[in-house]
Amino acid sequence: MTLIYLAAGEASGDILGARLIAALRRRRPDLSFAGIGGERMAEMGVESLFPMRELSLMGLLEVVPNLRRLARRMAEAEADVLARRPALLVTIDAPGFTLRLGGRVRAQGVKVLHYVAPQVWAWRQGRVRKIAQEVDRILALLPFEPPFFEAAGIPVRFVGHPVLESGADRGDAARFRAAHGIPDGAPVVAVMPGSRRSEVRRLLGIFGEALRLASAEVPGLRPAVALAGPVEEAVRAGTATWPVAPVLVRQVADKYDLFAASAAGLIKSGTSSLEVAVAGLPHVVAYRVNPVTAAIARRLIKVPHASLVNLLAEREVVPEFIQERCTPALLAEGLVRLLRDPAAAAAQRAGFAEALALLRPPEGVPSEAAAAAVLEMLDSVPAGP
Repeated sequence: MTLIYLAAGEASGDILGARLIAALRRRRPDLSFAGIGGERMAEMGVESLFPMRELSLMGLLEVVPNLRRLARRMAEAEADVLARRPALLVTIDAPGFTLRLGGRVRAQGVKVLHYVAPQVWAWRQGRVRKIAQEVDRILALLPFEPPFFEAAGIPVRFVGHPVLESGADRGDAARFRAAHGIPDGAPVVAVMPGSRRSEVRRLLGIFGEALRLASAEVPGLRPAVALAGPVEEAVRAGTATWPVAPVLVRQVADKYDLFAASAAGLIKSGTSSLEVAVAGLPHVVAYRVNPVTAAIARRLIKVPHASLVNLLAEREVVPEFIQERCTPALLAEGLVRLLRDPAAAAAQRAGFAEALALLRPPEGVPSEAAAAAVLEMLDSVPAGP
């Protein structure tokens, strides 16, 4: 059988990997799969080489203490790929780990396709020259990414954003309220603090206090937190001390029911913002990193917005509360406005439609477009540099 090796480094990449495997199997039942992933890829039969959660790090001061362990895992992954000699290595997002892995095995003749274009167009634009040595092809999720990478000589295919086929817009509000005993009149706030340990550590306390302040303005407010597998235990522990006890949801279907039942969202900036936009949920986005990381990032970032919704719309559809502005008081103020002002919520929904229209692939759905690109590469791209 023809082997495809997939390497994902975080929860969103695990989902992408699982959907890609499913789409490839529909087209080519003769394919087999191995690699590094999480729960969703495990459901597709991929036994992870090591726990994917060990790669869920972000920020200089989060990575540095773990460099020795990460180096060991890198060596294990490289050895496993070279021992199996797959027809193709598909690296999925998490560029700090996956691109390095790609570069190492590509030098040994393995074809490498990277799924989710690294956001070097936003910062570290000079990094694109190195990426050209680490991958043979890139699958881009955003329509403005191909020209940037193609200018550096990297073939790119825009395959659309997988959030469009997530099912986030098919939740059942009544089912969620019934399951958790929430009366119809009680406003629900969906909370998504991220899937990385560093994100959860920095945001959970701020989110809890913001919800306390908002609940003083909006009687009966009920927060509900969507749990991500790699950080589930940390979120359960961190929310146990929140002054407003949240509902905790783990299953994907429950999360989408939560979106449908919610009046507003408190969302970690990133793909989660696109996910709730698909659900039509007005929200605020927040992010905070270590001050040293933030200081370096400010000197390198080249884009005007943090939210992908705002980048696509080329204006601020969703309020952004980043770094110093990521405070309980400002987040509470933003939430209360959405909960009390129907016009503000409606304006966001109109902006969502505008942004999401740009994420559709030229044909079909994103996972099928990605599978078609993978199969094309299996047959056409020579290995190695």
